Amino acid sequence: MSRIASVEARTVRVPLERATAFARRQVTQREYALVRIRTTDGVEGIGHCYGGHAAAALVSDAVRQLLRPLLLGQDSHDTEILWQEMYQEALLHGRTGAVMRAISIVDTALWDCNARAARLPLYKYLGASARGTVPAYASGGYYLAGKTPEKLGEELAGYVALGFDAVKMKVGRLSPKEEEARIAAARKAIGPDVLLMLDANNAWSDVPTALRYMERYQDYDPYWIEEPFSPDQIDTHADLAGRIRVPVATGEIEAGRWRFKELLEKKAALILQTDALVCGGISEFRKIAALADGYGATMCPHWFHDVHVHLVASSPNARYVEFFADDQVLNFRRLIDRQLEISGNGLKLPQGEGLGYRFDEAAIARCDADAWS
Repeated sequence: MSRIASVEARTVRVPLERATAFARRQVTQREYALVRIRTTDGVEGIGHCYGGHAAAALVSDAVRQLLRPLLLGQDSHDTEILWQEMYQEALLHGRTGAVMRAISIVDTALWDCNARAARLPLYKYLGASARGTVPAYASGGYYLAGKTPEKLGEELAGYVALGFDAVKMKVGRLSPKEEEARIAAARKAIGPDVLLMLDANNAWSDVPTALRYMERYQDYDPYWIEEPFSPDQIDTHADLAGRIRVPVATGEIEAGRWRFKELLEKKAALILQTDALVCGGISEFRKIAALADGYGATMCPHWFHDVHVHLVASSPNARYVEFFADDQVLNFRRLIDRQLEISGNGLKLPQGEGLGYRFDEAAIARCDADAWS
């Protein structure tokens, strides 16, 4: 029996080289919470999440203070038992947000540890539903100072040149007319056959405003409109979804199967962007994916392609991995020792044990980071 011998966490701050904007905020740095779990067999598993542009130490502290005492000495394969115990322990501290992210990265580290002990890539340990490669879309199109619509088009066309047949851009920060100019330039640059996803990052607060924008967007054949409203406005998502022909996608900062059940029951989204490092970990992601399959909904998980490549490859109703082609926005790429390979219009499945990568301690040491503890 493999017992948990140690649980360590730390926080790492990585500045962005250029200030990057979304619909409602600007980011100058990323903070990540990292965790590693070692067993009495000498196997180490890792987990990590985005902790926001500040205060990611809340996640790391939740691992140390709230979860670690439950885990030490336990069988690492008791993932369901441990998940329930962590969830119950955290009820008074937060069933979403920083505490659920802490549960998520601990759960992910346990799955990574167990897959490494079995000497299998994580997606095979979970039960593969894909071989060789999985589909991916290239994510970008952020607001940067000086980025004209033409430059946005060039950026997205560059992703198509890499082999991708689906790309995503940000929308919602500017006026309807200005946004239409950006989308028009994007569509012209990538051509009519490439899928174009639009990400509003909670840009709007009411349906009439959203419809003003969507009336302009729809002519450019978007594949989905992502996060049009605050995640708590589930009824508003459902209202918009019933009024437009473009599918609504959301769920990237939702946690727990229960909220996703509400999204599905209310027909608020056809595409769930469940993030395993936010929703409750790999254990919870699998439950949400199975639930979504029963509703005929598609899983297209958010961020951290290095983790989600395994979940798309082991979930029959998953379609795309969100892939970031460089380290300018998802600068977590700088903190690990291996990168995924592009293959055709998707990603080559990693063959290493577990997640297939480890933290690059030398790279972390060059960042503003606290110590493992």
